[in-house]
Amino acid sequence: MKITHHWLRNYVPNCASAGDLAAQLTLAGLEVEALEPAAPPFSGVVVGEVLSCGPHPNAERLSVCSVTSDGTDRLQIVCGAPNVRAGLKVAVAMLGARLPGELTIKRAKLRGLESQGMLCSVRELGLGHEHDGILELPDDLALGRDLRAALDLDDTVLEVNATPNRGDCMSVFGIARDHVAARQRRYLQYACEPVDARRPRIFPVTVQAPAACPVFAGRLIQGIRTGVQSPLWLRERLRRVGIGSISPVVDVTNYVMIELGQPMHAYDAARLAGAIAVRPAAEGEKIILLDDKEYVLAGDFLVIADAAGPVGLAGIMGGRRTAIAAGTTEVFLEAAHFTPQALAGRARRLGLFTDAAQRFERGVDPELPALAIERATRLLIDIVGGEPGPIDIRGGSPGAEDRRVSLRRSRLARLLGSQVPDGEVRELLGALSPRVEEYAEGWTILVPTHRFDMAIEADLVEEVARLRGFDSIAEIPATGQQIAGVASEERVSQERLLHALIDRGYREVITYSFVDPGLQRLVFADTPALKLANPLSAELAEMRVSLWPGLLGTCRENLRRQQSRMRLCEIGRKFLLEGQDLCEVDTVAGIVTGSRSPEQWDSPRGEVDFYDLKADLDGILALTGDAASVSYRAEHLECLRPGRCARLWRQDRPIGWLGELHPRLVKLLELPSTPWLFEIELESGLSSNIINYKKISKFPSVRRDLALVVDEDVTFAQLRENVTVAAAGLLSDIVAFDVYRGPGIDSGRKSIALGLILQDSSRTLTEVDVDTVVTSVVERLRDVCSATIRDQ
Repeated sequence: MKITHHWLRNYVPNCASAGDLAAQLTLAGLEVEALEPAAPPFSGVVVGEVLSCGPHPNAERLSVCSVTSDGTDRLQIVCGAPNVRAGLKVAVAMLGARLPGELTIKRAKLRGLESQGMLCSVRELGLGHEHDGILELPDDLALGRDLRAALDLDDTVLEVNATPNRGDCMSVFGIARDHVAARQRRYLQYACEPVDARRPRIFPVTVQAPAACPVFAGRLIQGIRTGVQSPLWLRERLRRVGIGSISPVVDVTNYVMIELGQPMHAYDAARLAGAIAVRPAAEGEKIILLDDKEYVLAGDFLVIADAAGPVGLAGIMGGRRTAIAAGTTEVFLEAAHFTPQALAGRARRLGLFTDAAQRFERGVDPELPALAIERATRLLIDIVGGEPGPIDIRGGSPGAEDRRVSLRRSRLARLLGSQVPDGEVRELLGALSPRVEEYAEGWTILVPTHRFDMAIEADLVEEVARLRGFDSIAEIPATGQQIAGVASEERVSQERLLHALIDRGYREVITYSFVDPGLQRLVFADTPALKLANPLSAELAEMRVSLWPGLLGTCRENLRRQQSRMRLCEIGRKFLLEGQDLCEVDTVAGIVTGSRSPEQWDSPRGEVDFYDLKADLDGILALTGDAASVSYRAEHLECLRPGRCARLWRQDRPIGWLGELHPRLVKLLELPSTPWLFEIELESGLSSNIINYKKISKFPSVRRDLALVVDEDVTFAQLRENVTVAAAGLLSDIVAFDVYRGPGIDSGRKSIALGLILQDSSRTLTEVDVDTVVTSVVERLRDVCSATIRDQ
């Protein structure tokens, strides 16, 4: 959230400069992500007054104004704003003034009349986007005063990232309270004078879901003035924190939310049809919210409803039917406490992200509603008048039940590793809570209602360390027993695997474990996936059943950015549903597309194919020392192109897939080139053999080449297996160095040339030994694979 340095100084008058404040907040656990000036640089703009205003003789839409900048001078300025009029305090850019956008004000003639300056609009000063008229200043600003000083524009906006457990710091006062606790070691309390009721009327409210809405505070204000604009100071503060001005009533509710952290809503009381109720939504109930969109609600949503139906989505957004309008004279203010459990994930399910929902999901102080109503009432009466009724509070604060947490000094010393003086601990705990009690072993505090994150002793230890400063904890050399890690040779390490892929030209990517259900259904239509109950977005709503959806999405984005040649790999976990059980499987996967090698003059361009990918897999499978046990079998997977894919088997167990993406998916994903994919399960596919010593033979090897004719469906793996059996331990290696189909070979058959390297570790092989092995190989291949020796 955004706060401003000067707004924070309302509660911490002697706080540090903006830069130092950002560092202090960050050290205390409230990370400041950015600092920005509240207004862009400009100079030479002062507070002036329009003394007279008349039509331009040569232009219908221009006015000729007499303006004073100090009460004595008279400047003729030509202005085209529709709201310029005599008696108006304005922002006058004097001659020589420099405005945002490197604009310098010079003497000029407009339609024949000289203009000695410019009356500035909000947009011209960089204070907003409105450009329908000049900036109207408050009447109490002194003439001639520099506008930056008059409007306190030399301010700094801090963007603070409060952690999810610190909902109490989602406001200016909340951050000030935490800052005072850390830097001044005192408990800061908010002070607000109550506004007495002037009318007796109470708007009827019933709470039908007290567990979800323990506190509901409301107040009716009648007789407010219409046609009033929010004061400039209010609009400026909202602008600096990223909220635009809408109307005085709405601006006040937004202001109180940013100041105190209590979301509020204002209803046009005249549009409410009778009493309102806080109740669960009916299944399928519809509501049109302030964004003018209709939403269909489930039964676990909470609504604010009158006799005609829902008028607001509790804790998320108000409804359009009872929204504040320009003619509203009766306002019903609502400030309620909705529990995080009642609102968690509801807004995201509707595709909404609101300030109110963000605060309620983290937790809002249940004692704030009444205080927020008082603060909003005071602001509204000061701005638009009106006569308030009494505050009506339904329910009781859940904070009425005291929450106490104890801290033992022995536990504090053990967890921090250093001793903290008792007096300092007492002081720090007193900055967290106004009620601290000391006992023999330590201290007990009454947990404030705004601190949902303090529940156990360790939380207090953390608070003492945080408020005292983590940098104040002395470094102590570790004295624990040092236990060396265990390196296993039974599996190829992920680091070694990744390096092998990088050596082959791949780049590692890391994608989300949750993926787009639409993309996953395209790739794996029949594979059940685990749906997330509370997804970050609709595009990340399922756990991945393979690493391929993430890789395909990454590949698509890179191809759109003219990266035509890619080698991407990822090591991660996929999530498979096996009945009611979830199985998590560590996997390595990759995607390849584009040319086989980078473009160069010495070799022709060739697109990557099945055998390029297979060579990469052979390379990483060789790390197991058991590559011979892996075979590639032609099988069908719906997302891969038939005839150009294979399943990897290790002995009798499937370990992965490789193949070309199906042309149908290539078209649906709008990919300019066809990718090839692979995936291997780590546990079953990359377990390695224990390294055993094998003596290198000192005797020469012998090579014999065989040209065989076999059926088209006979694979090299089958030939290698049978040759190994027939060679009876004398086969050192086998290679396939030629495959031929064509004239001289029958249809449905192919010729494959094998090179057999024979070697014995104890003697030199004789011609008889070699001929015996070759004869045995030929006979076995003939009997098992229907192979014949090629005659020509």
